[in-house]
Amino acid sequence: MLVRSGFAIAILAATLSVADAQAPADPTGIWLTQAGDAKVRVSRCRGGMCGVVVWLRSPIDPATGRPVVDDKNHNPELAKRPMIGLPLFHGMSQSGPNKWSGTIYNADDGNSYASNISVAGPGALRVEGCVGALCGGEVWTRSHR
Repeated sequence: MLVRSGFAIAILAATLSVADAQAPADPTGIWLTQAGDAKVRVSRCRGGMCGVVVWLRSPIDPATGRPVVDDKNHNPELAKRPMIGLPLFHGMSQSGPNKWSGTIYNADDGNSYASNISVAGPGALRVEGCVGALCGGEVWTRSHR
């Protein structure tokens, strides 16, 4: 009887491992950017993924003593919005088993780019921005806070 139970447990464990390997990767959660200067909360929204800045290493602008704003934005009204709470991903819909595509806003230059995100490992999110066929990207790490 013990041998049969051990065999059943081994089969169950193997089945769960295969199920875990086939489960789609989940990009939701809080991610630290590669430079370590911001954290972005990725969540499900409107059938896709959204990303919003939730933390900055330096949240206060030393020149003004006020919270950092989106001052590189080309739209004067949007250039006044705070960086914390700034939406980064737009229209990110699933484009593969572990890939979402849409647009990403780059607050460093105030421009939006075609973008892809994909989970690159248990604690890694690959974030790419593209101009035409040229793409560049970085790897964000999962943050526990």
